Amino acid sequence: MWQFWVDRGGTFTDIVAKSPDGRLISHKLLSENPGRYRDAAVQGIREVLGLEPGDAIPAHAIEHVKMGTTVATNALLERKGERTVFVTTRGFGDALRIGYQDRPRLFDLNILLPALLYEQVIEVDERIDAGGKVLCALDEERVRSDLQAAYDNGIRALAVAFMHGYRYHGHEAKVGEICREIGFTQVSLSHQASPLARLVARGDTTVVDAYLSPILHRYVRQVAEELGIEGERGPRLMFMQSNGGLTEARRFRGKDAILSGPAGGVVGMTRTAAMSGFRKLIGFDMGGTSTDVSHYDGEYERSFEKLVAGVRMRAPMMHIHTVAAGGGSILQFDGSRFRVGPESAGADPGPACYRRGGPLTVTDCNVMLGKIQPGHFPAIFGPAGDEEPDREAVIRKFSDMAGQVSAGQGKAVSAEEVAEGFLRIAVENMANAIKKISLQRGHDVTEYTLNCFGSAAGQHACMVADTLGMESIFLHPLAGVLSAYGMGLAEIRVLREAQVSVDFAEDAVEDVIGGYCLPLADAARNAVREQGVEPDNIAITCKAHIRYEGTDTSLPVDTGSAAQMLSDFETAHRLRFGFTARERGLVVEAISVEAVGATEARTDPEAEAPVSNGEPTIRERVRMYSRGKWRTIPLFRRNELKAGQSVSGPAIIIEDTGTIVVEPGWRGALNKRGHLLLQRHARREDSVAVGTAADPVMLEVFNNLFMSIAEQMGVTLQNTACSVNIKERLDFS
Repeated sequence: MWQFWVDRGGTFTDIVAKSPDGRLISHKLLSENPGRYRDAAVQGIREVLGLEPGDAIPAHAIEHVKMGTTVATNALLERKGERTVFVTTRGFGDALRIGYQDRPRLFDLNILLPALLYEQVIEVDERIDAGGKVLCALDEERVRSDLQAAYDNGIRALAVAFMHGYRYHGHEAKVGEICREIGFTQVSLSHQASPLARLVARGDTTVVDAYLSPILHRYVRQVAEELGIEGERGPRLMFMQSNGGLTEARRFRGKDAILSGPAGGVVGMTRTAAMSGFRKLIGFDMGGTSTDVSHYDGEYERSFEKLVAGVRMRAPMMHIHTVAAGGGSILQFDGSRFRVGPESAGADPGPACYRRGGPLTVTDCNVMLGKIQPGHFPAIFGPAGDEEPDREAVIRKFSDMAGQVSAGQGKAVSAEEVAEGFLRIAVENMANAIKKISLQRGHDVTEYTLNCFGSAAGQHACMVADTLGMESIFLHPLAGVLSAYGMGLAEIRVLREAQVSVDFAEDAVEDVIGGYCLPLADAARNAVREQGVEPDNIAITCKAHIRYEGTDTSLPVDTGSAAQMLSDFETAHRLRFGFTARERGLVVEAISVEAVGATEARTDPEAEAPVSNGEPTIRERVRMYSRGKWRTIPLFRRNELKAGQSVSGPAIIIEDTGTIVVEPGWRGALNKRGHLLLQRHARREDSVAVGTAADPVMLEVFNNLFMSIAEQMGVTLQNTACSVNIKERLDFS
């Protein structure tokens, strides 16, 4: 039977299909093309199956569909979720608006806060103190009256977060009961959505869950309907969660969907690189809209609190940092310096080369410089979706911009120099993003391999690695669709958390932690088992989140003996912050338990043919602009390379799902699994002379570098400070 693994991104939707005979087929199409199809994921499945318009999808021929989607993320960014009412303890109705009073952009004088997700607040007469004593009983009659008024106003989604509700659930549970009696279709309770302390983050997470879950459920129903799923009949539909695990469609919730697509990329990155023996990885996932970067050193890194689109989420999700520097990032010249993004051309109209009248973007830089060869790019553009990218339009627009730059700078600047300047800025932005998840957290990035994937990563891999001082790059045969491939490699995962907030007393902490871990482990194990996984295939891990007393940053360590946990915490703290403070007491902040249900294991087979030392076949010679001059370079097709053959830069390697640019000083070779490994074999240029004249490229490069340094200093201060003013308001003055 067919298996489909889908990543619906902001610009492209990627599909990897496993046919009944075991072959892997990759397919790519625009995520938004309203003139041709309603939903890209379903359309992609139809195209792989070779169906004609109007033909029904043969549900009996499909085993499962595993999907990551940006539907929830887009709804959050665009504020197009469900109408929602927020219910909280009287006197705290403005808590989420006030938040932590931190400024989204530290140096802005005019502070613009993002729009709230809820449209109405209901304050309830109730209060339970931190010890569980009821200070004010729940006024059920008034609650019912207020909720009925909201329901009569057309609101159907509701979020409830009471003071200390994470630990004492009675009042929240009763309000939830009343809501369902009235008829609310989406009821999110904070002790279920985020059972951890801190009202603001817990409330935000619960509101996000209520705001996005109805959107997701409608999308799930739409996909299920088009796939012919009726109850238990038809293919199994599963979705990727932000924590890196799959879940059944009916269990997919708004709070777990924010990093649905990128999480699949991290899974694919780690599982494929492990096949070739790589354990220390920096993930570089560059798509059309943005670039996602991640760190891996033997286990997935997760964050339990993250700011997304102005909303503070407190839910377990992959630690992924996103920067608005994708292939579709728009290029701008403001008269003095170049800027890349954060605005994106998206899929519609897309970059200038997409034949829809779009603006110049990073993708157009690569077309202009010959790093993307239109004749070797998917012909999916134009009214009929059968034309290659429009290079003439790109040349025309860059020539116009070069005229503007020349007039502003008082010297002649070529179109190629403009394109290369913008590309350098984009690369610096992406390198700065990698610093946030590596150097900023105590990891020496030069010891890692850069695992590149996403439709645009191969075009920039060598330049990003050079900027960071990295000397090893890994590219899987399905790198251009690796997030989709990761859906097929992922396991079913369930995470459960509990607030603990107890002192780390070495003579009692093991018993305290054990008392929390056992019930959480049972709940997580049962949730995985209910999704069809045999008990013998379920693994349980338990972590304690420990911090120094008076600080705000807890670090997860594996549970075990008190001595071992103390040692692991001090090692992690020294790695992250460079010091330990043994004179300070420790606090066990929370406990998290993860149940992992193993799914079908897959390994890329080794080629049977012997390793070849011969020269690879050059498909053609093309022109590429690199480091200030045009060069005639060889172009290869990846599927024609044999294991052991090497390609020295400058060169271009074309594959079905992307383009790989091997820059000067780099050499690539295939191993027996078909994995492409790039290594720097010549010494890089360590310095560039910068004159005293204002240069629009270097102005932006240094602007971003100085801002990156300031941000790294601020994060270190935030993580180690005791002052609430610094930790939460982020006031570093």
